[in-house]
Amino acid sequence: MSDNQASFTYNKEMGKRFRGFLPVVIDVESGGFNAKKDALLEIAAVIVHMNDDGDLEPAETIHFHVEPFEGANIDKAAIDFNGIDPWHPFRFAIKEDKAIEQIFAPVRAAIKASGCTRAVLVGHNAGFDLGFVHAAAERAKIKRNPFHPFSTLDTAALSGLVYGQTVLARAVRAAGIHFDAKEAHSAKYDTVKTAELFCALVNRYKALGGWPLEQASDSDPAEQSANVQEKSDTDIETQAD
Repeated sequence: MSDNQASFTYNKEMGKRFRGFLPVVIDVESGGFNAKKDALLEIAAVIVHMNDDGDLEPAETIHFHVEPFEGANIDKAAIDFNGIDPWHPFRFAIKEDKAIEQIFAPVRAAIKASGCTRAVLVGHNAGFDLGFVHAAAERAKIKRNPFHPFSTLDTAALSGLVYGQTVLARAVRAAGIHFDAKEAHSAKYDTVKTAELFCALVNRYKALGGWPLEQASDSDPAEQSANVQEKSDTDIETQAD
């Protein structure tokens, strides 16, 4: 299900902010740590946009409870931790392939509307969530995965740098954002709070003068070197698709 939390329009300036990447915050709840074998039980996404002042804000929120795929492993320790009953009738879960398709569709639309070329997953310990997103997309045989195959923006690392905190609840509170521990370990709640944290981190950097950067001239050797590296990165991404 999709929930537009505020009235907004996507600003194409976003395409200049993260090398053409659109930040999309993702959190998953699962039946274990192995993305290939363990069930994806819940997934939420918050698409981020840039307002007219150049600040980042959460835009669309999409959230689904997910049916375990056929043959999926579910560790008791995992569901004891996240409190999910995978077979509860009132979860109103949908099949994994439908959930991932309905996450990807608005992400693709937002990429285009924001003047971007691809989505980059933002997460708290983002590699975990990226693994489950890619594994689910692979099982669904989705060819047009909008997310970069390996790059992420990790709020655990960024919060450690800025606030000296790497635990989500502590980092969120350090940023001056309310966090309700009773709501934690719900994919939707954790995603919304991670999105708020990410926007706070980026906007704080901007407020301190870190963005926008002065554009380097075409003759700047550092800029030329960066262009070569960008071409190399693009070639790698194309091969990974």
